[in-house]
Amino acid sequence: MNPDYWQWWILSGVLLVVELVLPSTFFLWMGMSAASVGVLIFFMPAIRFEVQLLIFSIVSLISVIISRYVFSQAQLRDERSSTLNRRGTEYIGRIFTLEQPIINGIGKLNIGDGSWLIEGEDCPIGTRVKVLGLNGIRLQTEIVTQPIDDNLLKEKG
Repeated sequence: MNPDYWQWWILSGVLLVVELVLPSTFFLWMGMSAASVGVLIFFMPAIRFEVQLLIFSIVSLISVIISRYVFSQAQLRDERSSTLNRRGTEYIGRIFTLEQPIINGIGKLNIGDGSWLIEGEDCPIGTRVKVLGLNGIRLQTEIVTQPIDDNLLKEKG
């Protein structure tokens, strides 16, 4: 038994269909490996079945391991940069005008249709503050002392 290139391509197609039914990216790389063995057999038809199977196994194993590593690194990058399920982080770096004073280091800031507890230096109503970070459920702020263009303030707050 010595399969032809088209039989490897059929196996590749079957594995890719299995990937569509069972999304895992595991069968994708095995299908690509089968296709690459088919291409190799197309150009070198004298390769014995045992060698074909060995090439398929090695290429599948290497491609699955590399893809798992690459996808796990990409997922880590996405998790670090995502603000999903981390409310308040989208306000970091933005400047707002206080509608309520900060007293004893604690105040309240209305943003959109919500209200946030804030920490910062004591200051009166109308003070511009910049959000520096998040401490639990409180936004950490600092007073903005430099003059700001009112158009920029409208965009940010």
